[in-house]
Amino acid sequence: MSTCTDSVVGDILSSWRYDISGISPEMRTDYEEHLATCAFCRSRQRMHRTIDVALIGLSTLCIVAFLLALAVIHHVEPLRSAAVVMHLEHRIVVLTLQAAAVLGLLASLAAWILVAIATPAPVYLTGMAMEQARVLQDRIPEELRARLRA
Repeated sequence: MSTCTDSVVGDILSSWRYDISGISPEMRTDYEEHLATCAFCRSRQRMHRTIDVALIGLSTLCIVAFLLALAVIHHVEPLRSAAVVMHLEHRIVVLTLQAAAVLGLLASLAAWILVAIATPAPVYLTGMAMEQARVLQDRIPEELRARLRA
């Protein structure tokens, strides 16, 4: 399907980036019903959540990479004194590799925080984890579930 079945509700959802997690449950029912019936909006919501999760995953990988770089720089003596020369607006800026890695780490942390605040990725990932936990819990044999409750 290439168009929304209800353009008014679809326009509202698209202006919110298809995120209804922040509104009250009473107001959410119409939007949930629309997302359940409209394949166009459902696919858009899925695309937005994929982008959100990819952004948070990418920034997490950047944080790990910069932490690894800092660990390597800290343990290899010649790298501690190595420098990066940058030409910024007719000025030469010299940074040590360690300072450059710290700046990269701070930028990655800032990006991670911005993505976590600006997108519903944490709520979405928590919901997915809870759903998977329920599925796995349903697969546990009854005698084990009884022992876990006790």
